[in-house]
This record gives sequence, C-alpha cells and structure tokens, in this order.
Amino acid sequence: MNRRRFLTESFCFSAAALGPGFASSAFSKETPGRYFLALGDFGSDDGNQQAVARAMKRFVDDVGAPPEGLWLLGDNFYSEMKGGLRSERWQTGFEEMYPSSHFPGPCRVVLGNHDYHDNRGGDLVQLGYAESRPGTRWTLPAKWYRVDHPSPEAPLVTFLCLDSNLRSVSGHRDLGTGIARASLTGKEEAAQMAWLKAELAKPRKAPYIAVVAHHPVFSNGTHGDSAGIVKDWEPLLREHGVHFYFCGHDHDLQHLEFGGHPTSFVISGAGGAQARKLKRTGRGPFGRGEVYGFSEWRIEPDRFVVRHYDVERKLLHSFSKSPDGTLTLGA
Repeated sequence: MNRRRFLTESFCFSAAALGPGFASSAFSKETPGRYFLALGDFGSDDGNQQAVARAMKRFVDDVGAPPEGLWLLGDNFYSEMKGGLRSERWQTGFEEMYPSSHFPGPCRVVLGNHDYHDNRGGDLVQLGYAESRPGTRWTLPAKWYRVDHPSPEAPLVTFLCLDSNLRSVSGHRDLGTGIARASLTGKEEAAQMAWLKAELAKPRKAPYIAVVAHHPVFSNGTHGDSAGIVKDWEPLLREHGVHFYFCGHDHDLQHLEFGGHPTSFVISGAGGAQARKLKRTGRGPFGRGEVYGFSEWRIEPDRFVVRHYDVERKLLHSFSKSPDGTLTLGA
C-alpha cells in the first residue's frame, strides 16, 4: 500500500460489529490467572492514581485470582522524587499502591519521558531500584530487554520492551533554557536499534510477538503520532509482522488499526495523570479521552485478548487477535 495512503486510512467499524455484550461485562470470566494488567502514565501520586489502583484491586477480587504480572508503560513517577532510591514514593507510589496481595507477579517497566525529565538521572534511579531492593516486584533489567512468556522454552508471546525516549521524540530543547532534554544518547539509540533488528530477525517460537514502549507510533491523542518512531520503528513492525504495539504517553485509552498493517496499536495511558481529550477522530476502532482506567491482556494459544476498563471496571472496548492476525472485536 502507498505509505501516504496508509497513514490516512484505517479500518472503519460500526457499533454492530462490536458484537453482543460489548461494554457490558464487568470483568473477565475466563480461566483465572492467565492474564496481565497494564497501565501507563500513572505516577501522579494523587487521588486519580489511587482510584485506578483501587479499581484494579477490585478487578482482581472479581476475577478470583491475581494476574501473572503488571505492565507499567512509562511515566512511572511525575515531579520530584526527593531521595532518589530512598524516596518514600517508591512505597507510596508503587509497593503499596499496587500491593503484592493483589499483584504478586513481576511488574515489568518501560521508561517514559517524565522518568527522564522530572528528576536528574531519573532513568538511572529507576534502573537501580531493583538492585537496591532485593525481592521487589519492580522489574527493569535494562532500558531495552526481552521477555518470553511463560518461558523461553515454550513461549506464548515474546515481548520486546523498548526505550522510546529517542532524541527526536524526547530530547527536544527546553523552551525556557534552550538545553536539550534528557533522552537516549546517540550511542544508545544505535545499540537499541541493532538489538531490535536482531531480535526481530530471530526464528520465532511464540505464536505472538509484541513491542512495549512508552511513546505511541500512531495516536489520536494530544501528542499525536511520533514522527521519529514512525520513521525508525514502524517499518520494522510491518516487515516482521509484529502483532501488537503497546504504549502509553497520551492520557487516554485507544486501539488503532490500519488497513494492510499487521500491528494493532494499543494505548493505555489513563493510569492517573490528568486525563485529556482526544485530538482527532476518524481513526479507530476505539478511542476514549477524559477517562481514567487500565487494560487487561489475556494470552491463550489461539487468541490474545485486549480489554480497556474505566475506574468503575466497566468494559469500554475489547478485541482479540489470533496468531495469523485475524482480528475480532468484542472479545
């Protein structure tokens, strides 16, 4: 497909295509335990973050079993963290906010722009937390890393976790000081790109492959499409048939599909930071601004289900994808 045409076309879905029961289920009723919860842009340390965390705990209670882990999609801490690794916000904003009683599995992390910008060396602090706190569920082994779930020997899904703070995306000059904001260095960008290409080129054992990062490739939200990521990463997603691109950054919930593209673009950035309106419409099948909430990822051999929920645990949108890329709305 012509690239210009691709960037302007998307699948169009009618309400009828969403299937019976859409937006009516309060929680999942499949086999307990075979799911993850995900949220981004949550580190506001205020009532909105607490409301989403309470909804997630009630969700787990409703399901009757904890998830296999949490996915934390960046902007994990906003504003100043006094004390760095000793900051009390590690307890109030993470350990106690998402307690092990409900979320015992690993909490896998990617870095957002505020994790770089709001505290000098904030990215390094977050990288160092697990090492300084043995036994923590906080899982950030490197700025980019691979996860084969449930095991490298017999994976259902391969997650490639990336740092999307490219210089072209996150390193713009501050309007006040004229100094470039913190981001990946050129050397880091090159190393990550080489790693991503090598990982995508490996023989695939898992039925599904997903990329996880903070900034979106495409978005209808306030930040819009990320030109640098569209240029550098989108061709790789298409070439290698990546099933999902999960991210945050825009403070909303979205699901975007584009005709002829193998990747479903899913944004879950409603975890606590100030909710915002969508900037554009016409690309779907789903977008909801001015909402707080979280997402569920349920992974089975024959389908990968994605669901968005609000703070009342109301199902806002759902879809599933099979290993061959067949998409079903209303899953």
